[in-house]
Amino acid sequence: MESELARRTWPEITAGGPITVVVPIGSCEQHGPHLPLATDTLIAQALSESVTHRLAALAGTRLVAPALSITASGEHQGFAGTLSIGTDALEMVIIELVRSASWADAVVLVNGHGGNAVPIGRATERLRAEGHRIISWWPPDTGLVEVVDLHAGIIETSIMLALDPGLVGDLPGPDGVGADIELLRRSGVAAVSASGVLGDPSGASASLGRRVLEHLGADLAHRVTALIGSPQAPERS
Repeated sequence: MESELARRTWPEITAGGPITVVVPIGSCEQHGPHLPLATDTLIAQALSESVTHRLAALAGTRLVAPALSITASGEHQGFAGTLSIGTDALEMVIIELVRSASWADAVVLVNGHGGNAVPIGRATERLRAEGHRIISWWPPDTGLVEVVDLHAGIIETSIMLALDPGLVGDLPGPDGVGADIELLRRSGVAAVSASGVLGDPSGASASLGRRVLEHLGADLAHRVTALIGSPQAPERS
């Protein structure tokens, strides 16, 4: 699907006041036997689109950029379909992407994949030092579930049931619960979970997914409002 930014002409982009570019950052990686490889991207895309609607009444223009959909997913390499460019490459991609958006007043990175967090954090720190107004957002704990839910479990499955139930297959039982995190880091998800799930998707529901999306959407909107209402960043060199 084309992004809102990609559908515009350049004069249309510059006609509406200060510009905030929202970049969904997902992944192409296994999400168990029941969710598509694009799960992280679809969730990041949905949240990015939601913030433009939530803040429609504010001055300025907020545009969702094309999603980054192949990122840092090396820990899922033991499963077919997973594609990854690694952490170093992702860090440089983000740095160059934001530098290229010199026509924008602010950039929001909406991250849907935990494996991206470190390179995005490094890139964001460097870009801020260069004078770019930028935030990187990662979903906070919603407090809506009490179980450990690391990957393709109840939360992601519920969100996908809310977004597009036709993409969700038969729900598997728990796997990888209580996994050895050090082993996971050394050897990847396949070493601790045969199915690729780290959690228990069996109790997922669309209603829970909608509640999670509402919670996350409100948090993201709050962060973006604080960004675009803050003082201007220093002039870029």
